[in-house]
Amino acid sequence: MNPITMTLNVDNLILQALREDISSEDVSTNAVMPVPTPGEVELICKEDGIIAGLDVFARVFTLLDPAVEAQFFCADGDEVKKGQKLGILRGDIRVLLSGERTALNYLQRMSGIATYTHQVVQLLEGTGIQLLDTRKTTPNNRIFEKYAVRAGGGCNHRYNLSDGVLLKDNHIGAAGGVRQAVELARAYAPFVRKIEIEVENLEMMKEALEAGADIIMLDNMSPAEMREAVKLASGRAKTECSGNITRENITKIAEIGVDYVSSGALTHSAPILDISMKNLHPTEGRKDGV
Repeated sequence: MNPITMTLNVDNLILQALREDISSEDVSTNAVMPVPTPGEVELICKEDGIIAGLDVFARVFTLLDPAVEAQFFCADGDEVKKGQKLGILRGDIRVLLSGERTALNYLQRMSGIATYTHQVVQLLEGTGIQLLDTRKTTPNNRIFEKYAVRAGGGCNHRYNLSDGVLLKDNHIGAAGGVRQAVELARAYAPFVRKIEIEVENLEMMKEALEAGADIIMLDNMSPAEMREAVKLASGRAKTECSGNITRENITKIAEIGVDYVSSGALTHSAPILDISMKNLHPTEGRKDGV
């Protein structure tokens, strides 16, 4: 992850997560390790997948103690195998113990999203379709989850509501119709913004094209309707398929010819990748002589 992004956008979120896990002290660690003791621990992958979030994992520990050193034997986006040693952490054992769960929570979650995304990308290989994520992310974890989608080979849709125009069913209802919604957005949004609108049937599709929408999202339409919509849009607008798209059903969409497929499942339904910190041991004697 970019160092500037880490400092400006990520550090505060990690600190919030650490404060959630350590409200005053780590009682367990302080009980068995009352004084600073240098040590090291291995990072081990327990199942095959795609790794993502190594910089975030390391940052958890360096925010607790800048002296902690992380050495990784892989990089974000790499395929990793069960039993593979991914890296080694060196530092005060108390810090390694106290940061363990928070660091692994980020790494496991991000790697799980990258793994699931990679699996879906493979199903779309050769189709020319771009796989997009959505805003269906865990509150306060969007930056991590959308980064993980990219690490898995997917692409990001808009980051937040300030990032682009996407007119959904309730926007259309509020505006009074498809044409009115597109015209109002075109008049309000900066000229550099593309206008995307969601449609649910071919009548709405035709109206969106006539209104000059740049991208048209085909939401929960049947395969037959989507094929017809893609024909109508040819050369006039980009098309995006959306609505309960998962790893299990995406191959049916791949044959239709849309430009983009967006899937909330990438971030809200991906299982974690099982990763552990193992073989923690002191590298010198404890300073109290024990």
